[in-house]
Amino acid sequence: MTEIIAGLLVLGGSAFVFIAGLGVYNLPDTLNRMHASTKAGTLGSILSLIATALVFTDGSVTARVVAIIAFLLLTAPVAAHMIGRATVHLQRDLSGKADAIAHRHDDQGRADDGADGARSSS
Repeated sequence: MTEIIAGLLVLGGSAFVFIAGLGVYNLPDTLNRMHASTKAGTLGSILSLIATALVFTDGSVTARVVAIIAFLLLTAPVAAHMIGRATVHLQRDLSGKADAIAHRHDDQGRADDGADGARSSS
């Protein structure tokens, strides 16, 4: 019975990891990709680790599985948050530079139009 439950957990974990991979491949922007990989990937890994703890009933294996799950739950949200912050800051910087370049080109274009207009009226 334990092997059947462990097999179902591994199957479910593999499905979540596969869905995470599809999300990273198909989603349009970095924030959505990050969300898919963090949530589904972490859940898939945890399910597979629980299956490992069920199959190997040794206390040291279970302790390692619990430590790995705790590590995943502590580090995955922090890493996702930092990647998300960096992406937002990068997008703001790039859009600010793009706006500045567009305004500079607009200003140069208007200055040229004014100079041409002044020459043609003389």
